[in-house]
Amino acid sequence: MAVIEVRGLTKTYRVYQKREGLRAAVAGLFRRTHHEVLAVRGIDLDVEQGEFVAFLGPNGAGKTTTLKLLSGVINPTAGTARVLGHVPWHRENAYRRRFALVMGQKNQLWWDLPAQESFRLHQQIYRIEPRTFERTRDELLELLNVRPLLSRPVRELSLGERMKMELIAALLHSPEVLFLDEPTIGLDVVAQHGIQQFLREYQERRRTTILLTSHYMKDVAALCRRVVVIAHGQIVYDGSLEGIVDRFGRHKVLTLQFAGSRMPSDLARYGEVIQQVPPKVTLRVVRGEIPRVLSGVLSEYALEDVTVEDPPLEEVIAEMFSWAKGAEDRAESAAAGTVL
Repeated sequence: MAVIEVRGLTKTYRVYQKREGLRAAVAGLFRRTHHEVLAVRGIDLDVEQGEFVAFLGPNGAGKTTTLKLLSGVINPTAGTARVLGHVPWHRENAYRRRFALVMGQKNQLWWDLPAQESFRLHQQIYRIEPRTFERTRDELLELLNVRPLLSRPVRELSLGERMKMELIAALLHSPEVLFLDEPTIGLDVVAQHGIQQFLREYQERRRTTILLTSHYMKDVAALCRRVVVIAHGQIVYDGSLEGIVDRFGRHKVLTLQFAGSRMPSDLARYGEVIQQVPPKVTLRVVRGEIPRVLSGVLSEYALEDVTVEDPPLEEVIAEMFSWAKGAEDRAESAAAGTVL
């Protein structure tokens, strides 16, 4: 049985359209113009117990809106969802005690108090038995190596230290489902790596079901086997990271190291030149053209080394978003033509 079950989930916002100028502003007091923003467009999703799923998409794709719907922060316009058997927007206390939501751009800790005071407040809110609270808190402090920071006011912590404390606060009641919205946003490489290690180890220990949104592909590659991509409010891909590269990666990165000083003078005929530091050249080549390019180069030049790699994951994801945008534009054009 899936822990998260979503069917036809839709969220539409009615947004006031403010016009420019004083006269238009005054007129808007009496007669307002609105337009609808379709943030989530009928998505279907199942997540099994213990899965660590990446939920990806460009800004405005509907990722955060979906997490807010699943955590009961907002109500849907249409569709259904059940998390741990609960309807999130019913906001039952029994459900609130079984999940946690961490948003990288929102604070849940008291800014002027030490984190340990906020932890005690969470203990009371979730009615955590004292021994269980202390055992869980100490385990999390050990995993994140932040015990010396417990008595320091949150406002004096670095961004990375504060995020670690935010994670501890969210996990004190041992949630069965964890929603993470950009937990490493703005963090340096060292802090990102520390958060990644913690999440990997914690999830392996507890088998918590985690849904993660992130713009850092290193987070995804390090933590998630399954990737769900949403664009323009709709799911456009659900599968493995490798599947994304196979389906949407239209190019390969070809690196050639020539023997001696003899190199082609017209490298552009083989592909897009990414880097050229003789005797080594890196090209971006269309996938299907790799055999032809290698055959042509080897027939004319001596090579010391050849490597063929997939492009960076960020580049493949960008190509996917571009494809999804093009598909949506074509669908809208077709619909408009039908109406006409």
